[in-house]
Amino acid sequence: MRFIADEDFNGRIVRGLRLRSSDIDLVRVQDVGISGASDDKLLEWAADNERHLLTHDARTIPRFVRERLVAGGHLPGVFIVDDLAPIGSSIDDVLLVAECSDTREWKDSIVFLPFR
Repeated sequence: MRFIADEDFNGRIVRGLRLRSSDIDLVRVQDVGISGASDDKLLEWAADNERHLLTHDARTIPRFVRERLVAGGHLPGVFIVDDLAPIGSSIDDVLLVAECSDTREWKDSIVFLPFR
C-alpha cells in the first residue's frame, strides 16, 4: 500500500513506521511539494497518485471526503489516526493495514485508528 502523511501528521509516527518497515511506501506532503495545500487539493493529489491519506484531522477531512464522494469522485482511503493515542499503537495499526490488507478494501472509506 502507498501512503501520504498530511502536513501536521506526527513525525514520530512517520519515523516509527519507517524504522519498523523499511519497505513501507510513505511520503509526506512536504516531500512531494504540496505543503499548505487545502484539504480538497490534498485529497485530489492522494487520489491522482493512488495514496492512502494518513491524518490526525478528524474535524475537517471527513467533510471533504463526503463532498468528494457525493460529487462522484473517488479516493484510495483515509486513515484518521487519533493524535492522543499511544504512538506504538498507531504504528502497529498502520502497519497492520499495510501488511495484511489489500488497497482496494479501503477505497472511498474513512477509517479511524487505532482500531478499538
